[in-house]
Amino acid sequence: MASLPCHPSIYEINTAVWLTSLSQKYQTPIQLHTIPDEEITHLAQLNINAIWLMGVWERGTATRASALNYIHEYRSALPDIRPADVIGSAYAIHDYVVDPMWGGRNALAAFRRRLARHGIQLILDFVPNHVAVDHPEMTKHPDYFVLGTPELLAHDTTNFFAATGKNGIETVFAHGRDPYFPGWIDTTQWNAFSPGYRAWAITTLQEIADQCDGVRCDMAMLMLNDVFARSWGWLLQTPPPAEDFWNRVIPKVKATHPHFAFIAEAYWNLEYTLQTQGFDFTYDKTLYDRIVQGDTPGIRAHLTADINYLKKTIRFIENHDEPRAAAAIGTERSRPAATLIATLPGAVLWHDGQFTGRQVKLPVHIARQPREPEHTPLQAFYQALLEETDTDLYKHGIWTLFQCYSACATCPGAENLIAYGWRQRDEYRIIVINMANSASLGIVNMSAWSNMLRGHTWQLHDVLSHDSLEEAGVRIANEGLRVDLDAYQSHIFHLQRKHTPITQRLKTALLQGS
Repeated sequence: MASLPCHPSIYEINTAVWLTSLSQKYQTPIQLHTIPDEEITHLAQLNINAIWLMGVWERGTATRASALNYIHEYRSALPDIRPADVIGSAYAIHDYVVDPMWGGRNALAAFRRRLARHGIQLILDFVPNHVAVDHPEMTKHPDYFVLGTPELLAHDTTNFFAATGKNGIETVFAHGRDPYFPGWIDTTQWNAFSPGYRAWAITTLQEIADQCDGVRCDMAMLMLNDVFARSWGWLLQTPPPAEDFWNRVIPKVKATHPHFAFIAEAYWNLEYTLQTQGFDFTYDKTLYDRIVQGDTPGIRAHLTADINYLKKTIRFIENHDEPRAAAAIGTERSRPAATLIATLPGAVLWHDGQFTGRQVKLPVHIARQPREPEHTPLQAFYQALLEETDTDLYKHGIWTLFQCYSACATCPGAENLIAYGWRQRDEYRIIVINMANSASLGIVNMSAWSNMLRGHTWQLHDVLSHDSLEEAGVRIANEGLRVDLDAYQSHIFHLQRKHTPITQRLKTALLQGS
Protein backbone atom coordinates (compact mmCIF):
# COMPACT_ATOMS: atom_id res chain seq x y z
CA MET A 1 0.00 0.00 0.00
CA ALA A 2 1.13 3.61 -0.59
CA SER A 3 2.43 5.89 2.14
CA LEU A 4 0.06 7.84 4.36
CA PRO A 5 -1.14 11.02 2.62
CA CYS A 6 0.28 14.42 3.51
CA HIS A 7 -2.70 15.31 5.71
CA PRO A 8 -3.82 11.96 7.13
CA SER A 9 -6.80 11.55 9.40
CA ILE A 10 -5.99 8.74 11.88
CA TYR A 11 -8.58 7.14 14.15
CA GLU A 12 -7.45 5.45 17.37
CA ILE A 13 -9.40 2.40 18.54
CA ASN A 14 -8.76 0.56 21.80
CA THR A 15 -8.85 -3.00 20.44
CA ALA A 16 -9.97 -4.70 23.65
CA VAL A 17 -12.71 -2.21 24.47
CA TRP A 18 -13.99 -2.06 20.90
CA LEU A 19 -14.26 -5.84 20.48
CA THR A 20 -15.91 -6.16 23.91
CA SER A 21 -18.45 -3.48 22.97
CA LEU A 22 -19.16 -5.19 19.64
CA SER A 23 -19.57 -8.52 21.39
CA GLN A 24 -22.15 -6.93 23.71
CA LYS A 25 -23.91 -5.24 20.81
CA TYR A 26 -24.23 -8.38 18.69
CA GLN A 27 -24.62 -10.79 21.62
CA THR A 28 -21.83 -13.05 20.33
CA PRO A 29 -18.04 -13.10 20.76
CA ILE A 30 -16.42 -10.84 18.16
CA GLN A 31 -12.79 -11.09 17.06
CA LEU A 32 -10.94 -9.12 14.40
CA HIS A 33 -11.91 -11.47 11.60
CA THR A 34 -15.60 -11.64 12.57
CA ILE A 35 -16.35 -7.93 12.84
CA PRO A 36 -19.69 -7.38 11.06
CA ASP A 37 -19.58 -5.65 7.68
CA GLU A 38 -21.69 -2.73 8.90
CA GLU A 39 -19.00 -1.84 11.45
CA ILE A 40 -16.33 -1.68 8.74
CA THR A 41 -18.70 0.41 6.62
CA HIS A 42 -19.21 2.76 9.57
CA LEU A 43 -15.44 3.27 9.86
CA ALA A 44 -15.21 4.01 6.14
CA GLN A 45 -17.98 6.59 6.44
CA LEU A 46 -15.85 8.57 8.92
CA ASN A 47 -13.67 9.72 6.01
CA ILE A 48 -10.48 8.61 7.75
CA ASN A 49 -7.21 7.47 6.18
CA ALA A 50 -5.96 5.06 8.85
CA ILE A 51 -7.02 3.09 11.92
CA TRP A 52 -4.60 2.98 14.84
CA LEU A 53 -5.56 -0.32 16.43
CA MET A 54 -4.14 0.22 19.89
CA GLY A 55 -3.26 -2.79 22.03
CA VAL A 56 -3.28 -5.78 19.65
CA TRP A 57 -0.09 -7.40 20.99
CA GLU A 58 -0.07 -10.25 23.47
CA ARG A 59 -0.31 -9.42 27.16
CA GLY A 60 1.25 -12.03 29.41
CA THR A 61 0.14 -13.45 32.71
CA ALA A 62 2.52 -11.17 34.62
CA THR A 63 1.05 -8.08 32.96
CA ARG A 64 -2.47 -9.03 33.97
CA ALA A 65 -1.43 -10.10 37.47
CA SER A 66 0.19 -6.71 38.05
CA ALA A 67 -2.91 -4.86 36.83
CA LEU A 68 -5.22 -6.87 39.10
CA ASN A 69 -3.42 -5.35 42.09
CA TYR A 70 -4.86 -1.98 41.06
CA ILE A 71 -8.43 -2.98 40.21
CA HIS A 72 -9.68 -0.56 42.86
CA GLU A 73 -8.14 2.34 40.91
CA TYR A 74 -10.06 1.42 37.76
CA ARG A 75 -13.42 1.58 39.53
CA SER A 76 -13.70 5.33 38.98
CA ALA A 77 -13.81 4.66 35.22
CA LEU A 78 -15.88 1.47 35.40
CA PRO A 79 -17.90 1.32 38.67
CA ASP A 80 -19.08 -2.26 38.14
CA ILE A 81 -15.66 -3.58 37.16
CA ARG A 82 -14.98 -7.31 37.54
CA PRO A 83 -11.65 -9.17 37.54
CA ALA A 84 -12.50 -10.49 34.05
CA ASP A 85 -12.44 -6.88 32.78
CA VAL A 86 -8.78 -6.48 33.78
CA ILE A 87 -6.40 -7.67 31.05
CA GLY A 88 -3.25 -5.67 31.83
CA SER A 89 -1.54 -2.73 30.21
CA ALA A 90 -1.35 -2.55 26.42
CA TYR A 91 2.14 -1.12 26.95
CA ALA A 92 3.56 -4.01 28.97
CA ILE A 93 3.86 -6.31 25.95
CA HIS A 94 4.67 -9.96 26.54
CA ASP A 95 5.37 -10.69 22.88
CA TYR A 96 4.86 -9.01 19.51
CA VAL A 97 2.27 -11.51 18.33
CA VAL A 98 -1.40 -10.67 17.87
CA ASP A 99 -3.14 -11.69 21.07
CA PRO A 100 -5.22 -14.87 20.67
CA MET A 101 -8.04 -12.99 22.41
CA TRP A 102 -8.43 -10.92 19.24
CA GLY A 103 -8.08 -13.90 16.87
CA GLY A 104 -4.33 -13.98 16.24
CA ARG A 105 -2.25 -12.95 13.25
CA ASN A 106 -4.58 -14.30 10.56
CA ALA A 107 -7.52 -12.41 12.05
CA LEU A 108 -5.52 -9.17 11.95
CA ALA A 109 -4.57 -9.84 8.33
CA ALA A 110 -8.23 -10.35 7.42
CA PHE A 111 -9.17 -7.10 9.17
CA ARG A 112 -6.42 -5.25 7.34
CA ARG A 113 -7.60 -6.53 3.96
CA ARG A 114 -11.13 -5.34 4.68
CA LEU A 115 -9.85 -1.89 5.63
CA ALA A 116 -7.73 -1.73 2.51
CA ARG A 117 -10.78 -2.28 0.32
CA HIS A 118 -12.03 1.05 1.67
CA GLY A 119 -8.66 2.75 1.25
CA ILE A 120 -7.97 2.70 5.00
CA GLN A 121 -4.51 1.89 6.30
CA LEU A 122 -3.61 0.14 9.57
CA ILE A 123 -1.35 1.51 12.31
CA LEU A 124 -0.14 -0.63 15.25
CA ASP A 125 1.97 -0.03 18.37
CA PHE A 126 5.68 -0.36 18.94
CA VAL A 127 7.07 0.23 22.43
CA PRO A 128 10.83 0.74 22.07
CA ASN A 129 11.65 1.52 25.69
CA HIS A 130 10.31 -1.49 27.57
CA VAL A 131 8.41 -4.79 27.55
CA ALA A 132 6.59 -6.90 30.15
CA VAL A 133 8.45 -8.42 33.09
CA ASP A 134 8.09 -11.90 31.57
CA HIS A 135 9.17 -11.16 28.00
CA PRO A 136 10.87 -14.21 26.34
CA GLU A 137 14.03 -12.28 25.45
CA MET A 138 14.86 -11.86 29.14
CA THR A 139 15.88 -15.51 29.36
CA LYS A 140 17.52 -15.58 25.91
CA HIS A 141 19.41 -12.30 25.85
CA PRO A 142 19.45 -10.54 29.24
CA ASP A 143 22.26 -8.36 27.87
CA TYR A 144 19.65 -6.61 25.70
CA PHE A 145 18.23 -5.10 28.90
CA VAL A 146 19.43 -2.71 31.59
CA LEU A 147 20.71 -4.90 34.40
CA GLY A 148 21.15 -4.09 38.04
CA THR A 149 22.90 -5.73 40.96
CA PRO A 150 21.72 -7.47 44.12
CA GLU A 151 22.88 -4.41 46.06
CA LEU A 152 20.73 -2.07 43.94
CA LEU A 153 17.74 -4.37 44.31
CA ALA A 154 18.16 -4.45 48.07
CA HIS A 155 17.93 -0.66 48.25
CA ASP A 156 15.57 0.13 45.35
CA THR A 157 12.71 -2.25 44.63
CA THR A 158 10.88 0.56 42.80
CA ASN A 159 13.28 0.52 39.87
CA PHE A 160 14.72 -3.03 40.02
CA PHE A 161 13.40 -6.56 40.29
CA ALA A 162 14.73 -10.12 40.12
CA ALA A 163 13.67 -12.58 37.43
CA THR A 164 15.01 -15.64 35.66
CA GLY A 165 17.71 -14.81 33.16
CA LYS A 166 19.86 -16.92 30.87
CA ASN A 167 20.42 -20.57 31.85
CA GLY A 168 17.89 -20.21 34.67
CA ILE A 169 20.12 -17.85 36.64
CA GLU A 170 18.36 -15.25 38.75
CA THR A 171 19.13 -11.84 37.30
CA VAL A 172 18.40 -8.29 38.45
CA PHE A 173 16.61 -6.27 35.76
CA ALA A 174 15.60 -2.63 35.71
CA HIS A 175 12.00 -1.58 35.31
CA GLY A 176 11.20 0.64 32.34
CA ARG A 177 11.18 4.34 33.17
CA ASP A 178 11.91 7.84 31.90
CA PRO A 179 14.36 10.29 33.54
CA TYR A 180 11.68 12.06 35.58
CA PHE A 181 9.61 9.29 37.17
CA PRO A 182 10.08 5.99 39.02
CA GLY A 183 9.95 2.72 37.12
CA TRP A 184 6.77 1.18 35.73
CA ILE A 185 6.48 -1.98 37.80
CA ASP A 186 4.96 -4.15 35.06
CA THR A 187 7.82 -3.50 32.63
CA THR A 188 11.46 -4.35 31.90
CA GLN A 189 13.84 -1.73 30.52
CA TRP A 190 15.51 -2.34 27.15
CA ASN A 191 19.09 -1.12 26.77
CA ALA A 192 18.93 1.41 23.92
CA PHE A 193 22.74 1.33 23.63
CA SER A 194 22.88 -2.45 23.12
CA PRO A 195 23.76 -3.48 19.53
CA GLY A 196 21.90 -6.73 20.12
CA TYR A 197 18.72 -4.96 21.16
CA ARG A 198 18.95 -2.60 18.20
CA ALA A 199 19.21 -5.56 15.83
CA TRP A 200 16.26 -7.21 17.59
CA ALA A 201 14.21 -4.01 17.26
CA ILE A 202 14.93 -3.82 13.51
CA THR A 203 13.88 -7.43 12.96
CA THR A 204 10.76 -7.00 15.09
CA LEU A 205 9.74 -3.83 13.29
CA GLN A 206 10.22 -5.51 9.93
CA GLU A 207 7.92 -8.31 11.07
CA ILE A 208 5.38 -5.74 12.27
CA ALA A 209 5.68 -3.94 8.92
CA ASP A 210 4.59 -7.16 7.20
CA GLN A 211 1.30 -6.86 9.11
CA CYS A 212 0.40 -3.16 8.92
CA ASP A 213 1.18 0.18 7.29
CA GLY A 214 2.85 2.02 10.15
CA VAL A 215 3.61 2.17 13.86
CA ARG A 216 2.94 4.62 16.62
CA CYS A 217 6.12 4.48 18.72
CA ASP A 218 5.43 4.90 22.41
CA MET A 219 7.60 7.53 24.18
CA ALA A 220 9.96 7.59 21.20
CA MET A 221 12.22 10.30 22.65
CA LEU A 222 13.36 7.97 25.46
CA MET A 223 15.61 6.18 22.95
CA LEU A 224 17.62 9.27 22.01
CA ASN A 225 21.22 8.90 23.17
CA ASP A 226 21.25 11.91 25.47
CA VAL A 227 17.85 11.10 27.02
CA PHE A 228 18.74 7.46 27.59
CA ALA A 229 22.07 8.50 29.09
CA ARG A 230 20.23 10.72 31.59
CA SER A 231 18.08 7.78 32.61
CA TRP A 232 20.67 5.00 32.75
CA GLY A 233 24.14 6.31 31.98
CA TRP A 234 25.07 6.24 35.66
CA LEU A 235 24.46 2.48 35.72
CA LEU A 236 25.74 1.46 32.27
CA GLN A 237 28.96 3.47 32.58
CA THR A 238 29.56 3.08 28.86
CA PRO A 239 29.60 5.86 26.28
CA PRO A 240 26.59 6.15 23.96
CA PRO A 241 26.95 4.64 20.48
CA ALA A 242 28.03 7.01 17.74
CA GLU A 243 24.64 6.61 16.07
CA ASP A 244 21.31 7.41 17.69
CA PHE A 245 18.80 4.57 18.04
CA TRP A 246 16.32 5.86 15.45
CA ASN A 247 19.03 6.85 13.00
CA ARG A 248 20.03 3.19 13.05
CA VAL A 249 16.60 1.55 13.14
CA ILE A 250 14.33 3.54 10.82
CA PRO A 251 16.48 3.39 7.65
CA LYS A 252 16.88 -0.38 8.06
CA VAL A 253 13.11 -0.86 8.28
CA LYS A 254 12.37 1.52 5.42
CA ALA A 255 14.91 -0.27 3.25
CA THR A 256 12.61 -3.32 3.23
CA HIS A 257 9.29 -1.45 3.68
CA PRO A 258 9.76 1.98 2.05
CA HIS A 259 6.18 3.19 2.58
CA PHE A 260 5.99 2.14 6.22
CA ALA A 261 5.06 5.11 8.45
CA PHE A 262 6.74 6.00 11.75
CA ILE A 263 4.72 8.12 14.20
CA ALA A 264 6.41 9.30 17.39
CA GLU A 265 4.77 9.95 20.71
CA ALA A 266 7.14 12.74 21.69
CA TYR A 267 7.50 15.39 24.40
CA TRP A 268 10.10 17.74 25.91
CA ASN A 269 10.59 19.81 22.70
CA LEU A 270 12.30 16.86 21.03
CA GLU A 271 9.82 16.60 18.18
CA TYR A 272 12.06 18.23 15.58
CA THR A 273 14.99 16.02 16.59
CA LEU A 274 12.86 12.94 15.97
CA GLN A 275 11.68 14.30 12.63
CA THR A 276 15.29 14.71 11.55
CA GLN A 277 15.93 11.09 12.58
CA GLY A 278 13.30 9.72 10.23
CA PHE A 279 9.87 10.03 11.82
CA ASP A 280 7.06 10.84 9.42
CA PHE A 281 4.96 12.47 12.14
CA THR A 282 5.54 13.53 15.74
CA TYR A 283 3.02 14.37 18.47
CA ASP A 284 2.16 18.05 18.90
CA LYS A 285 1.67 18.11 22.66
CA THR A 286 2.53 21.82 22.75
CA LEU A 287 -0.52 22.71 20.69
CA TYR A 288 -2.69 20.39 22.81
CA ASP A 289 -1.56 22.06 26.04
CA ARG A 290 -2.19 25.54 24.64
CA ILE A 291 -5.68 24.55 23.51
CA VAL A 292 -6.51 23.20 26.98
CA GLN A 293 -5.07 26.34 28.61
CA GLY A 294 -7.00 28.61 26.24
CA ASP A 295 -3.74 30.24 25.18
CA THR A 296 -4.74 31.74 21.82
CA PRO A 297 -1.61 33.92 21.47
CA GLY A 298 0.49 30.84 22.18
CA ILE A 299 -1.41 28.85 19.54
CA ARG A 300 -0.92 31.61 16.99
CA ALA A 301 2.80 31.81 17.79
CA HIS A 302 3.08 28.03 17.49
CA LEU A 303 1.66 28.19 13.98
CA THR A 304 4.44 30.50 12.80
CA ALA A 305 6.86 27.55 12.83
CA ASP A 306 8.44 26.37 9.59
CA ILE A 307 5.84 24.80 7.31
CA ASN A 308 7.94 21.65 6.84
CA TYR A 309 7.86 21.12 10.61
CA LEU A 310 4.12 21.76 10.81
CA LYS A 311 3.47 19.23 8.06
CA LYS A 312 5.14 16.49 10.11
CA THR A 313 3.21 16.99 13.34
CA ILE A 314 0.16 15.03 14.47
CA ARG A 315 -2.45 16.94 16.44
CA PHE A 316 -5.18 15.82 18.84
CA ILE A 317 -7.51 17.04 21.55
CA GLU A 318 -7.74 13.62 23.17
CA ASN A 319 -6.21 10.14 22.99
CA HIS A 320 -5.89 7.24 25.41
CA ASP A 321 -3.24 9.13 27.44
CA GLU A 322 -5.19 12.39 27.74
CA PRO A 323 -8.60 13.14 29.30
CA ARG A 324 -11.62 12.97 27.07
CA ALA A 325 -12.09 16.30 25.29
CA ALA A 326 -15.76 16.48 26.28
CA ALA A 327 -14.69 16.28 29.93
CA ALA A 328 -11.46 18.31 29.81
CA ILE A 329 -12.61 21.26 27.70
CA GLY A 330 -16.32 20.58 27.16
CA THR A 331 -18.31 19.91 24.04
CA GLU A 332 -18.60 23.60 23.07
CA ARG A 333 -14.85 24.26 23.27
CA SER A 334 -14.27 20.96 21.49
CA ARG A 335 -15.79 22.35 18.30
CA PRO A 336 -13.28 25.16 17.58
CA ALA A 337 -10.45 22.98 18.89
CA ALA A 338 -11.42 20.15 16.54
CA THR A 339 -11.83 22.58 13.65
CA LEU A 340 -8.32 23.85 14.33
CA ILE A 341 -6.54 20.51 14.45
CA ALA A 342 -8.48 19.16 11.45
CA THR A 343 -7.63 22.06 9.14
CA LEU A 344 -3.95 22.65 9.92
CA PRO A 345 -1.05 21.19 7.92
CA GLY A 346 0.08 17.79 9.15
CA ALA A 347 -1.81 14.82 10.58
CA VAL A 348 -4.82 14.71 12.86
CA LEU A 349 -5.55 12.03 15.45
CA TRP A 350 -9.11 11.21 16.47
CA HIS A 351 -10.11 8.89 19.31
CA ASP A 352 -12.92 6.34 19.32
CA GLY A 353 -15.79 7.83 21.33
CA GLN A 354 -14.65 11.41 20.78
CA PHE A 355 -17.29 12.08 18.13
CA THR A 356 -20.14 11.00 20.40
CA GLY A 357 -18.90 13.00 23.39
CA ARG A 358 -17.66 10.23 25.69
CA GLN A 359 -16.29 11.67 28.93
CA VAL A 360 -14.74 8.71 30.79
CA LYS A 361 -11.00 8.26 30.30
CA LEU A 362 -10.32 4.53 30.37
CA PRO A 363 -7.20 2.90 31.82
CA VAL A 364 -5.35 0.87 29.18
CA HIS A 365 -5.53 -2.10 31.56
CA ILE A 366 -9.23 -2.90 31.13
CA ALA A 367 -11.37 -4.32 28.32
CA ARG A 368 -14.79 -2.82 28.98
CA GLN A 369 -16.20 0.69 29.01
CA PRO A 370 -19.25 2.09 30.81
CA ARG A 371 -22.39 3.05 28.94
CA GLU A 372 -22.53 6.77 28.14
CA PRO A 373 -25.18 8.79 26.30
CA GLU A 374 -24.34 9.87 22.77
CA HIS A 375 -24.16 13.57 21.94
CA THR A 376 -25.96 13.63 18.60
CA PRO A 377 -25.31 17.30 17.64
CA LEU A 378 -21.59 16.84 18.35
CA GLN A 379 -21.57 13.72 16.19
CA ALA A 380 -23.17 15.66 13.32
CA PHE A 381 -20.55 18.41 13.70
CA TYR A 382 -17.69 15.93 13.46
CA GLN A 383 -19.23 14.23 10.44
CA ALA A 384 -19.42 17.56 8.60
CA LEU A 385 -15.86 18.44 9.63
CA LEU A 386 -14.41 15.13 8.43
CA GLU A 387 -16.29 15.33 5.15
CA GLU A 388 -14.89 18.82 4.61
CA THR A 389 -11.27 17.91 5.30
CA ASP A 390 -11.29 14.69 3.28
CA THR A 391 -10.24 16.54 0.12
CA ASP A 392 -7.06 16.92 -1.88
CA LEU A 393 -6.93 20.63 -1.00
CA TYR A 394 -5.94 19.91 2.61
CA LYS A 395 -3.40 17.32 1.52
CA HIS A 396 -1.60 19.15 -1.27
CA GLY A 397 -2.77 22.76 -1.14
CA ILE A 398 -0.81 25.81 0.00
CA TRP A 399 -1.47 26.90 3.58
CA THR A 400 -1.16 30.54 4.69
CA LEU A 401 -1.47 31.96 8.21
CA PHE A 402 -3.39 35.25 8.30
CA GLN A 403 -3.14 38.05 10.84
CA CYS A 404 -6.20 39.43 12.64
CA TYR A 405 -6.68 42.88 14.09
CA SER A 406 -9.45 44.88 15.74
CA ALA A 407 -12.31 46.10 13.61
CA CYS A 408 -12.55 49.32 15.67
CA ALA A 409 -11.17 50.87 18.82
CA THR A 410 -13.94 49.43 20.97
CA CYS A 411 -14.61 46.19 19.07
CA PRO A 412 -14.06 43.11 21.25
CA GLY A 413 -12.01 40.01 20.88
CA ALA A 414 -9.74 40.18 17.83
CA GLU A 415 -7.02 38.68 20.01
CA ASN A 416 -9.18 35.54 20.34
CA LEU A 417 -9.19 34.83 16.61
CA ILE A 418 -7.02 32.47 14.60
CA ALA A 419 -7.29 32.67 10.81
CA TYR A 420 -5.61 30.98 7.88
CA GLY A 421 -6.34 29.80 4.39
CA TRP A 422 -5.83 26.97 1.92
CA ARG A 423 -5.64 27.28 -1.84
CA GLN A 424 -5.07 24.89 -4.71
CA ARG A 425 -5.78 25.82 -8.31
CA ASP A 426 -9.34 27.27 -8.22
CA GLU A 427 -10.18 26.00 -4.74
CA TYR A 428 -9.95 28.33 -1.74
CA ARG A 429 -10.78 28.08 1.96
CA ILE A 430 -10.66 30.68 4.70
CA ILE A 431 -10.80 29.27 8.24
CA VAL A 432 -11.53 31.62 11.14
CA ILE A 433 -11.75 30.26 14.69
CA ASN A 434 -12.85 31.97 17.89
CA MET A 435 -11.22 30.14 20.79
CA ALA A 436 -12.86 32.26 23.51
CA ASN A 437 -16.05 32.15 25.58
CA SER A 438 -17.13 35.54 24.26
CA ALA A 439 -18.06 37.11 20.95
CA SER A 440 -15.14 38.31 18.86
CA LEU A 441 -15.20 40.91 16.10
CA GLY A 442 -12.14 41.42 13.96
CA ILE A 443 -10.58 41.95 10.57
CA VAL A 444 -8.65 39.18 8.81
CA ASN A 445 -5.74 40.63 6.84
CA MET A 446 -6.06 39.12 3.36
CA SER A 447 -3.11 40.91 1.73
CA ALA A 448 -1.32 37.58 1.14
CA TRP A 449 -4.12 36.70 -1.30
CA SER A 450 -4.48 40.20 -2.70
CA ASN A 451 -3.70 39.44 -6.34
CA MET A 452 -6.02 36.46 -6.41
CA LEU A 453 -8.91 38.31 -4.78
CA ARG A 454 -8.89 41.49 -6.84
CA GLY A 455 -11.07 41.75 -9.91
CA HIS A 456 -13.76 39.36 -8.71
CA THR A 457 -16.83 39.25 -6.55
CA TRP A 458 -16.71 36.31 -4.16
CA GLN A 459 -19.37 34.12 -2.63
CA LEU A 460 -18.29 32.86 0.82
CA HIS A 461 -20.17 29.79 2.06
CA ASP A 462 -19.57 28.49 5.59
CA VAL A 463 -19.78 24.68 5.61
CA LEU A 464 -20.32 24.61 9.38
CA SER A 465 -23.23 27.06 9.69
CA HIS A 466 -24.32 26.96 6.02
CA ASP A 467 -24.45 30.78 6.03
CA SER A 468 -23.30 32.66 2.94
CA LEU A 469 -22.11 36.18 2.23
CA GLU A 470 -20.91 38.10 -0.78
CA GLU A 471 -17.75 40.19 -0.80
CA ALA A 472 -16.01 42.36 -3.37
CA GLY A 473 -12.50 41.04 -3.84
CA VAL A 474 -10.93 44.47 -4.10
CA ARG A 475 -12.47 45.48 -0.78
CA ILE A 476 -11.28 42.47 1.23
CA ALA A 477 -7.88 42.68 -0.47
CA ASN A 478 -7.53 46.31 0.64
CA GLU A 479 -9.50 46.37 3.89
CA GLY A 480 -9.47 42.75 5.04
CA LEU A 481 -12.34 40.37 5.76
CA ARG A 482 -14.59 41.53 8.57
CA VAL A 483 -15.71 38.62 10.79
CA ASP A 484 -18.07 38.53 13.74
CA LEU A 485 -18.06 35.22 15.63
CA ASP A 486 -20.00 34.10 18.67
CA ALA A 487 -18.26 32.32 21.55
CA TYR A 488 -16.44 29.18 20.36
CA GLN A 489 -17.70 29.65 16.80
CA SER A 490 -15.70 28.73 13.70
CA HIS A 491 -16.05 29.48 10.00
CA ILE A 492 -14.78 27.33 7.18
CA PHE A 493 -15.51 29.47 4.15
CA HIS A 494 -15.55 28.06 0.63
CA LEU A 495 -14.74 30.86 -1.80
CA GLN A 496 -16.27 30.88 -5.25
CA ARG A 497 -15.99 33.57 -7.89
CA LYS A 498 -19.42 35.02 -8.53
CA HIS A 499 -18.46 37.31 -11.42
CA THR A 500 -15.42 37.63 -13.64
CA PRO A 501 -15.20 41.20 -14.99
CA ILE A 502 -15.04 41.80 -18.72
CA THR A 503 -11.71 43.21 -19.81
CA GLN A 504 -11.56 46.48 -21.69
CA ARG A 505 -10.33 44.65 -24.81
CA LEU A 506 -13.36 42.35 -24.69
CA LYS A 507 -15.66 45.33 -24.16
CA THR A 508 -14.23 46.99 -27.27
CA ALA A 509 -14.62 43.81 -29.32
CA LEU A 510 -18.24 43.50 -28.25
CA LEU A 511 -18.97 47.12 -29.14
CA GLN A 512 -17.33 46.74 -32.53
CA GLY A 513 -19.32 43.61 -33.17
CA SER A 514 -22.54 45.44 -32.41
